[in-house]
Amino acid sequence: MAALERHVPLRSCVVCRTKMPKRDLVRVVVTPEGDCVVDETGKLKGRGAYLCHRDTCWQAVTKGGRLAHALKQDVSVTSKDRLTEYAASMPGEQATAG
Repeated sequence: MAALERHVPLRSCVVCRTKMPKRDLVRVVVTPEGDCVVDETGKLKGRGAYLCHRDTCWQAVTKGGRLAHALKQDVSVTSKDRLTEYAASMPGEQATAG
């Protein structure tokens, strides 16, 4: 008897639009209080957007308006700074100065 495969929910990175399993992306959420934070549990209340682990996507999302568009709310400079700090602490691809 073959085991049933579980449904794996897919989400898209708001910058590069790459579809991946939800657990392979990082969720950024605007809480009901209006704070924009990284949701490591994936369970915080609020409107969320997903980002892949590519450094180029994190740079683009903190400089442009894609995150604000996806979250349907302006993102404060403080929140963008927190996202930049989080991106710098992530393992993986890192940007080079230039």
